[in-house]
Amino acid sequence: MNIGFSRRKDKPTMHSSEALVKHYVAYSAKFLGITPVEQPKGTDVVRVAVRKLKFQRHIKKSEGEKIPKVELQISIYGVKILDPKTKDVQHSCQLHRMSFCADDKTDKRIFAYICTEPDTKRHLCYVFDSEKCAEEITIAIGQAFDLAYKMFLQSGGKDVESRKQIGNLQKKIQDLEMENLKLKKQLQCLEDQLISAQSSPAGSIPVKATSTDVFDMVPFTPGSSTSRIQTCNGNRNFPSLPPVDRGTDLFGAVPFDPFTCGLTDYPPDVQSKLDEMQEGFKMGLTLEGAIFSLDQVDSRC
Repeated sequence: MNIGFSRRKDKPTMHSSEALVKHYVAYSAKFLGITPVEQPKGTDVVRVAVRKLKFQRHIKKSEGEKIPKVELQISIYGVKILDPKTKDVQHSCQLHRMSFCADDKTDKRIFAYICTEPDTKRHLCYVFDSEKCAEEITIAIGQAFDLAYKMFLQSGGKDVESRKQIGNLQKKIQDLEMENLKLKKQLQCLEDQLISAQSSPAGSIPVKATSTDVFDMVPFTPGSSTSRIQTCNGNRNFPSLPPVDRGTDLFGAVPFDPFTCGLTDYPPDVQSKLDEMQEGFKMGLTLEGAIFSLDQVDSRC
């Protein structure tokens, strides 16, 4: 088990903690691509992926296609791959899903990391050409992982009760909104029935009013409930309820942040994310300086 990250101990940290926690550090690189791998860790696993993507890029280069340039943004929230001009996010990997990161000792430009997809659980290897900054980027990712794990462990107890109360209020508001929508539909149904009765032609047989009891209540009959439902739902197609966006709350609050929460009873979807983070951080991020390119296809890709 690797808690934090392993690396040669004589290497200093590259960035301040504030830069990685409150902001991010950015690097420019060429993106060789992504390829699935069988294991979440291992130098041999990455070596095969690097050789595969280098070979593919060698073929594309011979066809006149250039290697795309990207911007890497590294913080405690993960590694983002952006278009350097438009700043559109092309890929994003949270740190607790990252299991291995290494730079190539024989080619100082090449580095790679392995990240696990949240839905498919596939292990994907991302490979970059970073103009001789591969080792610096690798260390920055390891530093961000270490800070993220420490903050995750230290985040217990802060504002937990208030968050729980807000969550309960949000749930009540959603329930009331759904109930209000149902009542509106029932009211509209009754209004339609009244309009239909008032517009019926003269001489038509009047609808017999339902008798009531001493409390002015309609007596219950086995088929009454079903008939009323059919009368209301007849030929009218009411719009379905819009899906509830679980990503944001009704107050426009900041989305759930795992570094500012504590231990409490969370909804299943939130708890599953916390469990996934706990498992990912415990698995650890292994950092290595390794030899990937024993048989290089092209020293300049």
